This record gives sequence, structure tokens and C-alpha cells, in this order.
Amino acid sequence: MRRLPPLSGLRAFEAAARHGSFRRAADELSVTPTAISHQIRALEDRLGVDLFERRTRQVVLTEAGRRLFPGLRDGFDTIAGALETLAREVSRPALTISATFAFTALWLVPRMARLQATFPQVDLRLHASDDPVTLAAGRADIAIRYGAGPWPGVEAEPMLADRFAPVANPALGIRDPQNLSRAPLIHFDWRRKEPADPDWRMWMAAAGIAVEPPSHLRFSQESHAIQAAVAGQGAALVSLVLVEDEIRAGRLAQPFGPVLAGRTYHLLRASGRRPAIVDAVADCLLAEARGSSASAG
Repeated sequence: MRRLPPLSGLRAFEAAARHGSFRRAADELSVTPTAISHQIRALEDRLGVDLFERRTRQVVLTEAGRRLFPGLRDGFDTIAGALETLAREVSRPALTISATFAFTALWLVPRMARLQATFPQVDLRLHASDDPVTLAAGRADIAIRYGAGPWPGVEAEPMLADRFAPVANPALGIRDPQNLSRAPLIHFDWRRKEPADPDWRMWMAAAGIAVEPPSHLRFSQESHAIQAAVAGQGAALVSLVLVEDEIRAGRLAQPFGPVLAGRTYHLLRASGRRPAIVDAVADCLLAEARGSSASAG
């Protein structure tokens, strides 16, 4: 428990010591010089020491006053800085974008620098969750969800049509479907599997081949399966939306088809009136999607 003298006395002393004048301290604190004098006298009585030498038309710090002043000055500067920082943060609008773990890590995060540069006045926040959030509850302003809904009470706009094809690190030398027999096949578990969701069995049926790989690797998260493919641990059948940047950078290759259709990513906004910044950021995300090689359009 802190046992401190009254804050009014500490403020009066710090201002008087900084200005070297009771009058200028009184002007700063919007009180009378007499009030400053009384507050400092009460502080001196509390501490049991004189803090100022009262001279004609001026006051001079005593040794005790010189020792006390730096700590109080720095303390009040710290308080003032913290309050200014908080005021700036409170005055800045914040916007939260919610998406699945995989979409957040592999599509949103690489684009956040451009998005933040477009909206430097907004604090952008990413909320990653495979469980949908309710926009009306205020946990997010924009949500990107996979599939066809339904999503009551929101405006949903198609953003990216997902497609699936085999990908692998180019160093593995997988150039045709038969090469899959010499590399592990990488699988991932769909969180909410639907009959039409692509997997290796479905892809082989579409390709008209039957390949027996040397082994299988299975992950609970699609993003982990993609990381394993980038690391050269095998071939993965994954979303081309999510590996677009990896393919462009040459860390993965999509050497052949067929390409299987997945579901569609939708951008969700709350219905009715909403801040203009929500629509501005949403439009920017949709423009990013339109510029994607995996774009729905």
C-alpha cells in the first residue's frame, strides 16, 4: 500500500520547483499563489523538511527539495505520457477481421502490410478462429467464412472460389501423376467435412489413376499440411487459394491437374448501418481477392 502525501501538494511543489516561482505554478494549475504556498507548506509539514527557501520575490529549492524534484518531475512526465498515449489510442478507430486459422495465416497476414498502408489511421486486428463469430456481438467487424452459410443478419459477398490440386516442393521433382508413387502423400482433416470436399481418393478418381505412395502423413490443420509440403515432406492436395503466394514465390509447384472445385470464401459484414471504414476495408479485401490468381472472378 502506497502512503503518499496529497496529490495536490505534490503537483504544487513540482510546478513551483520547475518554474522557480509560486506565481507561475499557480498560473499553470489555475489556482492562486496563496493556495500554492499553503499546499507546499502542508507538504513540508507532512515530510518534516523545508523544500524551499522563501526569499524576496523568489523561491529557491533546499537540498531536500532538490532531491525530491527529479523523481516527481519524471513521475508526472510518465503519467502525462501514458495519458496522451491512451488518448491517441482511444481516438483511433479499430477494426477486427475474423477468419479461419489457415486463411488468416496464409492469405490475410501476407496482405496486412498493404492493408495497413492503405488505412494508416486505423488499428487493424486479426481474429483467427475456426468457430464462427457473431458480428452483431461486436467481436469482429468483418468475417471471412468458407462455404455457403447460412449467415443470418449479415451481408455475404463471394470472395474467392476455392480449388484443390496436388502441390509439392519443386526439389522433389514431381512432374507427372506417376511420380506421386515415390513421395509421401500429405493429408489433412477437414474440420466440418462435407461429401464434396476434395481429398486424395477423390482426386485419383478424377485423374483416372491409382497411386500407392511409400507412406502417408496426416495433419489436423490444413496450414500444417501446407507447411509440410513447403518443407519437402511430400505432395499435398490443398487449397490453391491458400498456397497462391507459395507457388508464386517458387516454394511450391502445382505440376499437373486435375483441379477439383472446393467451396467459396465469402466476406461477411453486419447488415444495416455500419461505420464507413468497415465498407472501405471490405472493398479493399475484395479488390485483393479480385487481383488474386485464385480469384472467383
